[in-house]
Amino acid sequence: MIDVTAPSVFLSAELYANLIAQLDDRTYSPDLTSREAFAAMQQLITLRNKVDHLAATLTGEFDRLKMTAPQGRSVRQLLITMGIAPAVAGRLVRIGTATDIDGLRRHTVDGAIFLDHADAVVLGLGHIESRAGEPVTPEERRDHTRALVSQALAGMSPAEIGKHARQLGNLLADDTDGKPAAEDKTVNELGYHKTSDGRLDVRANLDAVAGEKLHSLVESLSAPKPQPDGSLDPRPADRRRADAFETVLELAERGLADETVSCKPTGGVLLTIPADTPKLSALEFMGSVTPATAKALGCDASVTVVIVDGDQVPLNVGREKRLFTPAQRKALLLRDECCIKCGAAASRTQAHHLVSWVDGGPTDLDNGCLLCTACHHDVHDRGWDVVMGFDRHPWLIPPAGVDPRRRPLPAYNRRTLHLDDAA
Repeated sequence: MIDVTAPSVFLSAELYANLIAQLDDRTYSPDLTSREAFAAMQQLITLRNKVDHLAATLTGEFDRLKMTAPQGRSVRQLLITMGIAPAVAGRLVRIGTATDIDGLRRHTVDGAIFLDHADAVVLGLGHIESRAGEPVTPEERRDHTRALVSQALAGMSPAEIGKHARQLGNLLADDTDGKPAAEDKTVNELGYHKTSDGRLDVRANLDAVAGEKLHSLVESLSAPKPQPDGSLDPRPADRRRADAFETVLELAERGLADETVSCKPTGGVLLTIPADTPKLSALEFMGSVTPATAKALGCDASVTVVIVDGDQVPLNVGREKRLFTPAQRKALLLRDECCIKCGAAASRTQAHHLVSWVDGGPTDLDNGCLLCTACHHDVHDRGWDVVMGFDRHPWLIPPAGVDPRRRPLPAYNRRTLHLDDAA
């Protein structure tokens, strides 16, 4: 391990100790004026930026010394194990390993540019050069660096620097017969990783055509849906788009299954349910799920449910009896016509078990109804209930937060009818 207190590397032990002591003892007087507070913050910002510059430079040394090669890890992984946040570690690696950016380093040494802004400049330079139809000359690179650094010094945000870099890149592509970023599929990226709380964090960078397809599909499926009582959709826009994205995945899965069912048995979501401990149900990639989620997945045609014993030996692949047959789904369509809660088209709905299949509910018409993805979540997670009325039609019971009396509401396609309350 490098001793950062060694004089030949960074600070002497005495100077390091004195610096830490001064920072530890630093307090602010209750008589501090606004001008003094502002000046103190400027000092801290410059100090922080200088430290970030040194950290990025040292990260470059990590890479040059190939410190992580024997362990088969990356420099970024090493930084994360040292307690640096993954996003910050990525920035340090990009800045520390970038070459020929003296125009940027002069300002990071001075502490005039934040780490985020310096990273935006490095990313921007890479973006510009990848757009060119011919190699970028050193003079052109210096000009591009100067243009992006001036944006940072002018107070532009990292996102604005990136936008300016894209504009420069597109101009360069036009001048050199290159391809504008918006039309280049070779740089499309889709990344995802499982978070510590069991969720999936997704990041994508798509060309204009792929982005338009995604944007169009999500927006067309994420319009606000009034509640059964006529009140506004309580979901924020981000939640509506997330529900719409899940609907897109379900529609794609159904189409893929129709095309490949006769030629390959792979694909789709796999849910494993231990026969003796159903609370330990788990998805193939994302891991354990709650019993409530397992019950919700029992309605999903794109999910294969496997019941296993204590040794993980499959006892039953419960697909045949779990899912509504095509004939049963046609009958549900004839009766419900659409999502019973919001009226979404039947093609976007799932056949929901009123009594969960996991809890022994039968797969028959009197135990089923049509619900779209968003409303399906409302039933499983937000307190909405569905019961079968004496009229053999599904009725919705809102949560107490929506209606304290929890009065039953008819299915969407029957709300214009004058129904007997006794139903």
